[in-house]
Amino acid sequence: MEISILKSFFLWCSIINGGMLLISSLMLVCARGWVYAIHSKLFGISRDAFNIMIYCFIGLYKMFWLTFNVVPYVALVIAG
Repeated sequence: MEISILKSFFLWCSIINGGMLLISSLMLVCARGWVYAIHSKLFGISRDAFNIMIYCFIGLYKMFWLTFNVVPYVALVIAG
């Protein structure tokens, strides 16, 4: 596989997953009560448990995004 194809692949993966991370973060900032209402009806969790769960989810998603999308793209750009 050519490096240009891999660069393009990781660029689009980074853009798409970064957009999903941005949208989910914005939803939690702007509509936290609505998101909590849905999750509390589905799973019956408390507000504290919800806050911990969401914080962990966003943090883990960001680490995976950086590790598996952004870092390989930057490495390919540096490599040529």
